[in-house]
Amino acid sequence: MTTCCAPKDGTAAPTIDADELAMLCKALAHPARVQLLNYLSAYGACYFGSLADVLPLAASTISQHVSVLKQAGLIIGSADEQRVCYCVNTDRLAQLKQMIGSL
Repeated sequence: MTTCCAPKDGTAAPTIDADELAMLCKALAHPARVQLLNYLSAYGACYFGSLADVLPLAASTISQHVSVLKQAGLIIGSADEQRVCYCVNTDRLAQLKQMIGSL
C-alpha cells in the first residue's frame, strides 16, 4: 500500500535549515525589499542615493529595508568615504535559491 506522504522515488527528503530559510524568506517578505534586491541583481553595485531613486519611499524607510536585507546577508554594503555602496551577496542568494529548490 502506498501512502500519500511517501517520497516519490523512495529517497528521504533533503535536509534544509528551516530556521535559516525562514529568516531569508522573512527578509524578502516585503515588496520593497524584493524590488531593492531585484534592482541590485540587475544593475550591480550602487550607492544608497541610487537606491532611494528606485522606490517612492522616504530615505529612512529605504534604509530600514536595506538593513533587513543586510542582516539576512542578501546584500553587502561597503563604505567609500562618506557613501555606502551596496551589491548583492551572490553566494547568499545562491544558497537561498538552493534551499528553496530543495523544498
